[in-house]
Amino acid sequence: MTITTRTIEYPADGLTMKGHLALPAGDGRRPAVLLGPEGTGLSDVERGRADALAELGYVALAFDLHGGRYLADPEEMLARCMPLLADPGRMRAMGHAALDVLRAEPRTDPERIAAVGYGTGGAIALELGRDGADLRAIGTINALTTGRPGEAARIRCPVWAGVGSEDPIMPYAQRDAFAAEMQAAGVDWRLVVYGGALHAFHHPTVDHTVRPGIGYHPRHARRAWRDVVDLLAECVPVHWSLSR
Repeated sequence: MTITTRTIEYPADGLTMKGHLALPAGDGRRPAVLLGPEGTGLSDVERGRADALAELGYVALAFDLHGGRYLADPEEMLARCMPLLADPGRMRAMGHAALDVLRAEPRTDPERIAAVGYGTGGAIALELGRDGADLRAIGTINALTTGRPGEAARIRCPVWAGVGSEDPIMPYAQRDAFAAEMQAAGVDWRLVVYGGALHAFHHPTVDHTVRPGIGYHPRHARRAWRDVVDLLAECVPVHWSLSR
């Protein structure tokens, strides 16, 4: 299937963000996916996933975190992302800025949007849900973040989350807290634990020598991607849009 792509600039967090928009073939409206990157920022990995979603028939926007920069230095990345992750309002503003861009795209069916994110991008997707955003599904990997008390009850869609069993950044206590929050809020939620996987196991370019506890797991990366695609097929199926 022939797709088209382009860079979309938009303001957020005091920066000019540079998102990657991928459009499926045709000219009709399609369900859409907002795609959030790891804390290092938008890379060819997320751009490739947006392209893959477009090949499946989705409008996909991989959003930016750092004004077009990729923060390969761990210390620089943490210096920017840790304050961001501690500020739900800031995360929500960044998420809504990208979501508004996706909704404004003429090919997007505004009633059929899902948010999928990795790491910091996944935390932003969850905060959109806690803010009551009109989403049909939320999927996250390495982002079992919890929100302010009671706000998870505003999530209006199923939530799927994936995590590596050996992820030191998302340990058992964090998993339990996330599960307790979702359950108490009455959310339709699922948590998949990928045995033996570290943090950022889905990201081919990561290297555990850069930071302990981080590493790529090819088999589980493929499985996690299939799980994400299955979530989208269940909650925002392309065939539904095509048959309207």
